[in-house]
Amino acid sequence: MKELKIKEIVEVVDGKLVIGNLDFICGDFCKDTRIIKEGDTYIGIKGENFDGNMLWEQAFEKGAKTIIVQGVDFLKNDLEKFKDRNVIVVKDTIKAISDIARYKRELFGKDFPTVGVTGSVGKTSTKDIIANVVSQKYKTLKTEGNNNNEIGLPFTLFRLDDHEAAVIEMGMNHFDEISRLTRVAEPTVSVITNIGTSHIGNLGSRENILKAKLEILDGMEKKVLVINNDNDLLHDLYLKNNDIEIHTYGIENQSEVMAEDVVLNENDSEFVCNLNGCKFKVKVPVGGIHFVYNSLCAAVVGNLLGLSVDEIRKGIETFELTKKRMDITELKNGVTIINDSYNASFESMQASLKYLGALKKDRKIAVLGDMFELGEYSKELHEKVGEEVAKNGINVLICAGENAKNIVDSAKKSGMSESDIYYFEDKSEIEEFIKKNWRKGDSILFKASNGMRFFEIAESLLKI
Repeated sequence: MKELKIKEIVEVVDGKLVIGNLDFICGDFCKDTRIIKEGDTYIGIKGENFDGNMLWEQAFEKGAKTIIVQGVDFLKNDLEKFKDRNVIVVKDTIKAISDIARYKRELFGKDFPTVGVTGSVGKTSTKDIIANVVSQKYKTLKTEGNNNNEIGLPFTLFRLDDHEAAVIEMGMNHFDEISRLTRVAEPTVSVITNIGTSHIGNLGSRENILKAKLEILDGMEKKVLVINNDNDLLHDLYLKNNDIEIHTYGIENQSEVMAEDVVLNENDSEFVCNLNGCKFKVKVPVGGIHFVYNSLCAAVVGNLLGLSVDEIRKGIETFELTKKRMDITELKNGVTIINDSYNASFESMQASLKYLGALKKDRKIAVLGDMFELGEYSKELHEKVGEEVAKNGINVLICAGENAKNIVDSAKKSGMSESDIYYFEDKSEIEEFIKKNWRKGDSILFKASNGMRFFEIAESLLKI
């Protein structure tokens, strides 16, 4: 166990100890006063709607032994009743958590197996399956949910304890964000799942998205990169590369790890994994070709970290998805709900619609909403989603959202009958419409950017 003392933190964050004991060992880190445990270290985070720094007294009252805050002017009387606690003041708590997390990571040494995962789509599901594979050999820390930003990543690293490896997800909306994250996490192996159109409105082109994702190399002493070799831009990177150690996986382009004899079932997939000539059968517990790719990625990483074929196979076959990502539930009335509503880009919409279209169900219903952060490409990409709806033989299309109107129009132009397309100005109407019209044998996909909150509809239906 790598414990942190107050004096180490004060030095790392260039802070000031207002009161406290320099030799005190800090407890778990927490940024939410509602879930503080006795002995925790509370860090105040200033958000858009509230300032967590102002809750320092509440944090102490809930049991925190140490607080790290900014912008608080303490009066002598304020601290009198907390004289047995520790108060550290810093200029910027966001920077402070990164500094502490980097220090914590470095305590485990440069060779501590750390896998950084990024990509336009599939980061979280790929992270989940990689972590499950790696955990067959090493006690593994992984990013929970999608805590992949400048706050979530440090708090993930704070949980490092007696772990032997870590799998860390890294997200971004703009340039320089992944660069900052990777310099904290210092991965020994990095993964780019694909380069699509997520955040293209911020970055301007897929080529710029690739540049932003490649920032993951900035925190690596030895640049070891795992890529999806079937993605066009990543394949070009591989062909032109001269100075990065690149490891590949794919189905179409020749790669180190490939899937052969792929069989896609409704709720799972089967394939023969060809790992540098060593072939073994694998069953993926989630349907869809994109999860075959995720499994191949995990096999590459597992191989790089010295896992056996049996360990790799077991890790793939026993992994579980983070909720709201292809969360599939059959209701008592015979309707199947596919809740894939956490986030959406064109590529993830395309994959989900392809999965839905391949199901052997009476009716395949797609409930689709807006995709965000597409900028000037928004109309074009929503129209392409409409084309995918028609191409995959979706029986019923239900939409809400201003940009989703383009999905509706495009689906009609692509040959889908107007009588099978429904648009609602308010998403709250969708649930009632579905309940009035669903029938046994239906499969209903929910997919939109998280801000559309389509998961609320799916979760409400699951309670029936």
